[in-house]
Amino acid sequence: MLNSLSKGNKLSNKLQQDIVKIAGKTIFINPFLYWRKFDENTNRWLRETGQISKEQIKFNRNRFYPELDWSLLSDKEKYIKDGTVEMCLKTLELVRTFHPDLNTSQMLEVEMKISINKKDSFEKWVKKSFIKKEKNAIKDHKQFERERFFRNWYEWFSLELTHQALLPIFIVIFLSAFIGWFAGISKNSCNPYFETSIMNNIEKN
Repeated sequence: MLNSLSKGNKLSNKLQQDIVKIAGKTIFINPFLYWRKFDENTNRWLRETGQISKEQIKFNRNRFYPELDWSLLSDKEKYIKDGTVEMCLKTLELVRTFHPDLNTSQMLEVEMKISINKKDSFEKWVKKSFIKKEKNAIKDHKQFERERFFRNWYEWFSLELTHQALLPIFIVIFLSAFIGWFAGISKNSCNPYFETSIMNNIEKN
């Protein structure tokens, strides 16, 4: 019973962070809660980073991260923070789209709620997306290198000059194997034990 109440309270707290009530209206500040109203293009626009121009993201950096000195961040940290800024901007765009009657002060209240309640979760989501992209990039690179390796070998074997160069080598290998086999037979035929075994088999027959 207590576990159920605890889970219920956690879910309620989470939902409280995903919504804001303004003028009697419930507004989602978790952009994924609008998914039922999305078409495929909007869904892709929301989930994929790089859908908003770099200039617009840089212009809005201090709007959502006023405390940061961006010159001290690594490229990876900048990528994640920029991705978070992009998610905040996309969320505001969705709120404007589905609640066009909100005025400027109400939109500022929505923006403040997004910065307080959702920025950290957006950042975690962008980190996961970044790690997934890194893994996919490494996997694609390995596959590309493997395919290029086999393609290069195939192209090399397909060349006429390669055939001309390899033919003498194959002939030498074949002759060496044949001579070795013949030498082994000759050696066995000169072996007394070998001859005795043959004679015994003949006498038995």
